[in-house]
Amino acid sequence: MGSKIESVLARRIWDSRGRPTVEVDVRLAGGAWGRGVAPAGASRGSREAVDLRDGGPQLGGFDVQRAIGNVNGAIARCIVGMDAMDQQAVDGAMIALDGTSTKSALGGNATIATSLAVLQAAAAAAGLPLWRHLSGGAPVRMPLPEIQIFGGGAHAGRRVDVQDFLIMPIGAASFDEAMVMTAEVYRAAGELMERMGRRCGVADEGGWWPDFKSNEEALETLVRAIDAAGYRHDQVAISLDIAASEFGRNGRYTLGLEQRSYDTSDWLELLVGWVARYPILSVEDPVAEDDAQGMREFTAAVGHKVQVIGDDFLVSNAALVRDAVAAGSCNAVLLKPNQVGTISETRQALEVARAAGWGTVVSARSGETEDVAIVHLAVGWNAGQLKVGSFARSERMAKWNEALRVEAAIGAGAVYAGRKALPVP
Repeated sequence: MGSKIESVLARRIWDSRGRPTVEVDVRLAGGAWGRGVAPAGASRGSREAVDLRDGGPQLGGFDVQRAIGNVNGAIARCIVGMDAMDQQAVDGAMIALDGTSTKSALGGNATIATSLAVLQAAAAAAGLPLWRHLSGGAPVRMPLPEIQIFGGGAHAGRRVDVQDFLIMPIGAASFDEAMVMTAEVYRAAGELMERMGRRCGVADEGGWWPDFKSNEEALETLVRAIDAAGYRHDQVAISLDIAASEFGRNGRYTLGLEQRSYDTSDWLELLVGWVARYPILSVEDPVAEDDAQGMREFTAAVGHKVQVIGDDFLVSNAALVRDAVAAGSCNAVLLKPNQVGTISETRQALEVARAAGWGTVVSARSGETEDVAIVHLAVGWNAGQLKVGSFARSERMAKWNEALRVEAAIGAGAVYAGRKALPVP
């Protein structure tokens, strides 16, 4: 059988923060092969799959020789001879081999790199681009992008508390036009910061490094940038990734920038006020992952008019998404394949969310490489939305540019999801 896995080989490469990560090549009996790379996050949910790092003094403890050893040893022995076309079976074998809920035995970085490599090899064996292999011939849309303009939180030394101030080009007619709109807003924001004497470089994901007196000043400046670029707020809207678990715990939210502390009720009042005053259409992780009641209350308050995304709150886990649907928490899920450690588990979370009428957003991590697989996941799964980071740094631009190539390959029939990707009117 030409799609039988013949060999598995892992190596150490380097991510966008100069830290080691795992890359895996899978070769099939018929000669096709695929490559997968594990990204790494800065802000992480406590229930997500964990990277296996070596610890010790070398490379700050971030080396991945143990994870590589697991791929080349136990994982290879487990999956060699399996059919790469049966992604669920291959992933299931790795899940069973690991035997933990967070992939802590083999390492989530080992399993996701291998899972992606198997997926890529299967597409190559089928003679199809990855997005088309994933779609199975079903209709697809080019995703609505969420693009970071100002980076904060764990992505920028916590200079501001909110992690991402992003835009969504909801009024574009194509992905190509969405990129033009993004470029104009990004440039306008940089010029505004320069005139204010506050342009201090870029953060982890390429957004402008924040130098604001308050979190709300960043919002105000982003609105000014959209206006300066010449766009109406029904053309370019705002998305926020609060990443509240980074500064909230046990119902208390403490802002380092403004030296203020809020209980859940006061914190939600602040966020609901922002939604009322600014052209915000999406809010990610508005409360900490341990604040289930706060998430329900925020969703009840604004979920009829804005997308409420669970990231650390749901960690791309189908069971957690199912629980959140039942509880009335969130109306969208962020999908980061390395949060669960396999492609099959990520797809399961997407399907549960889709069945509930939720929004689905395929996302990169802050520690990325030039790998572009998530673009193909977003298109092939018809997820509707894609979050990559900002409009600078090669590991980000590689993904935006790949989406443009996919749109060109689809041709005149390409459909841009736009605002219709959101689970709200």
